[in-house]
Amino acid sequence: MVKIRLKRIGKRKQPYYRIVVIDSRRSRDGKYIESVGHYNPRDKNLIVNKERVEYWLSKGAQASNTAGRLWKRYLSKDVSPTTLSVSTENSKTENTETKSAESG
Repeated sequence: MVKIRLKRIGKRKQPYYRIVVIDSRRSRDGKYIESVGHYNPRDKNLIVNKERVEYWLSKGAQASNTAGRLWKRYLSKDVSPTTLSVSTENSKTENTETKSAESG
């Protein structure tokens, strides 16, 4: 059975998750079939390729509880049809862009 679930990457005490399509018999951080997005729980930033998630769901893949909750939480927002990108904290990205523009 194929599942859509979170694969943990990042440093200790700084979690960062990749949303992947993976065989259910594989370990959490094992080899995956396809990466369909990523999620940063510290910034509440979620980026998902909606077309690929819908494709895999139509092929019978099942979302894990956590991946399903993330998907439903941000699905109701009005976003572009191909990529779902939600960020609740834009101040950090604006500050880094401003600093890089000033220095460059």
